[in-house]
Amino acid sequence: MQPALTRHAQARMQQRAIRPEVLEWLLQFGREAFDHHGGVVLYFDKAARRRLARAAPGAKELDRLARCYAVLSTGGEVITVGYRQRRISRG
Repeated sequence: MQPALTRHAQARMQQRAIRPEVLEWLLQFGREAFDHHGGVVLYFDKAARRRLARAAPGAKELDRLARCYAVLSTGGEVITVGYRQRRISRG
């Protein structure tokens, strides 16, 4: 089930060329980290990339996907998506 997307998230997906299936993979395989602002960040860590590679062997550009992230609100709505420029703190 696809969560609701804000207009901001829809615009960012289009601007950053992030396909809807990448968002689905993030929701299904991504690791969660709290952002300390009331949201949850989903991203691909090494274990998540391995799970994705096994589940969708045809998934192209896994290296580029490894940097994708999505921020969800507490209600489960996708606030924004993008590519990480630095590590996500798990502390």
